[in-house]
Amino acid sequence: MQISLVKHALIITILILWLAPLSAHSEQITIPDLSNLPEADVYVLGEVHDNPAHHLAQAAAIAALSPTAVVFEMFTDTTALRIRPEMLGDAAALSDALNWDASGWPDFAIYFPIFTASGDAGIYGGGTDRAIVRDAVSEGAIAAFGDSGALFGLDRVLDDDEQIAREDLQFAAHCDALPFEMLAGMVEAQRYRDAVLARAVIAASLETGGPVAVITGNGHARKDWGVPAMLEIADPELRVLSLGQFEVAPDEDVPYDIWLLADPVDREDPCAAFADK
Repeated sequence: MQISLVKHALIITILILWLAPLSAHSEQITIPDLSNLPEADVYVLGEVHDNPAHHLAQAAAIAALSPTAVVFEMFTDTTALRIRPEMLGDAAALSDALNWDASGWPDFAIYFPIFTASGDAGIYGGGTDRAIVRDAVSEGAIAAFGDSGALFGLDRVLDDDEQIAREDLQFAAHCDALPFEMLAGMVEAQRYRDAVLARAVIAASLETGGPVAVITGNGHARKDWGVPAMLEIADPELRVLSLGQFEVAPDEDVPYDIWLLADPVDREDPCAAFADK
């Protein structure tokens, strides 16, 4: 049995708080602080995917920043080509163009404020094709991405501590139900997704001049091995600010520059399906 994309991402977000290695000091902010964020070229705005408050915070940040481009994890670059400017004020038309109902992501209504806040910004897709993600699991991230994956560090062999930490996170994120032999492949899939997002960010920056905002899950937003880390490898001159959003306050430092706290969403236990397995 598989858990959904949203449930998987939710568990990863929660686990980040206690499995993540410590990073440089992170700072808690509040919603009013989003109107005065430090200057950067890229703002990676993390989220728990089904929390509406997190999307409202992202929308507030984008309204204040007026980025030239917004990159979304939730759809591919090909899908983004279906968007027309007039759709940004029409939730139904935009949802249909993105085939959102079949995507597996939460209700489009909680994402729509981000689009309306984007104004004239270019909308970019940084999502991945599921078939290629499966290739990353079986063949490795750089094989799925192609030789240019070296630009994002996909040719790098992870050190033992990072590999173990990542595999532990994947195991817990799949409710301790994933076969051990699949864990390394799941790590490769995550690295592939990070690289695809990072590639979209660089394309958006080059084409629009920046700044660029990124809408993504907390796992991809983390500084130590997510999109910010890959951007550091690919283009060290880019100034990147990473925001994590949580539902429970961490009791130690977390791998983001800044972080926000919002009330938790009332949801079913994402691991309930495995209770009797």
